[in-house]
Amino acid sequence: MFGRFMPREGRFFDLFNAQGEHVVAAARQLQALVDAGPGDMAAIVAAIDEIETAGDKTTRNTSNLLHTTFTTPFDRDAIHALVNKMDDIIDSVQDVAEAISLYNIRRLTPEAAQLAQLTYSCTERVRQMVKLLDNLEQSADILHSCREIERIEQECDRVMRTALARVFRDERDALQVIKMKAVYEGLERITDHCEQVGKIVEGLILENA
Repeated sequence: MFGRFMPREGRFFDLFNAQGEHVVAAARQLQALVDAGPGDMAAIVAAIDEIETAGDKTTRNTSNLLHTTFTTPFDRDAIHALVNKMDDIIDSVQDVAEAISLYNIRRLTPEAAQLAQLTYSCTERVRQMVKLLDNLEQSADILHSCREIERIEQECDRVMRTALARVFRDERDALQVIKMKAVYEGLERITDHCEQVGKIVEGLILENA
């Protein structure tokens, strides 16, 4: 009896898009951080913290909407997983930014810059993918983005392995080795989360298209 008085689909697609924008904004700031001079780092880390807070708010808003909406566009568990996994991307960006700041890293490598560029490209695909979810007639384009995310994640794995091999071989400062290993692995973890978002979306397409 009460179902007809409840919102049907609410703002789910708006929330997906908002989280997609947060994901890209965080990755863009991380790319800037990798390229930044020491004097600019604090402001960029603070900007990433603000984006992470906004991402947490979007996650909470989605959870609240799930509890107050009678009919959802997709399975409730899938919606919850999608928004939370995008939030994990932002959290991982924040982790890398904090590592760079707390470890006081002043010598970031070309490989770190390449990994940051790959993570940014991967988050762009995430944003494009979730933006299309309100029209499953575009399922082919969505699945293409899923494949592109997988490709970038594999490229990121390759670059990380090369970067780790080089830092272990060439770096004489053991502390710098530890620091860069943490940064490389953190950057690669971001693309892992992007790939997991892609798998969630791919499951939605297969179930609903």
